[in-house]
Amino acid sequence: MEIPAIAAALPAVGWALHTVLLIRRLASARRDPLTGLHTRAGWTARAERLLTKNPGALVLLIDLDDFKTINDTHGHAAGDAVLTATAERLAQWCGRHGIAARLGGDEFAAIVPEIGAVNLFDLWSALDQPVTHNGHTIPISASVGHCVQSQLPVATLTDALSAADADMYATKGRSRRNNTPR
Repeated sequence: MEIPAIAAALPAVGWALHTVLLIRRLASARRDPLTGLHTRAGWTARAERLLTKNPGALVLLIDLDDFKTINDTHGHAAGDAVLTATAERLAQWCGRHGIAARLGGDEFAAIVPEIGAVNLFDLWSALDQPVTHNGHTIPISASVGHCVQSQLPVATLTDALSAADADMYATKGRSRRNNTPR
């Protein structure tokens, strides 16, 4: 191969390599490094597409109960184990068709195409299972708020998340007063 041809090809190879590296960095930025779930940014675009295609979609917000106590009592490594277990349980419950995200801290979100395709009691049961870390059994529980998109006057992701958030806090309040499942 001639030197001019090699010289012309080098920038193209460099840009191709640079593009691949940027795509990988962007993909990793859209995933939570601890749990492997989508971050808010990575989840939002997918969630909006899923809502557009499925008017009966179920939107969920999940908040771990007393998570600070877990970190304070058992340490941050135990807290990380609880977050990882919660993420795995949520992702498994969502299945192949739904998507889950860690919004930050101990808050998670999920969306599934149809409420009839899932059982919320199964999710509550899965999330309320203890986690074992360094020989200690750590009891965990989560408050789950949900909203069916088709029941909203304005069917946007923002409105669905707001409705799920309001339901989550109402549920959290009821469970504290009555000691009932969240």
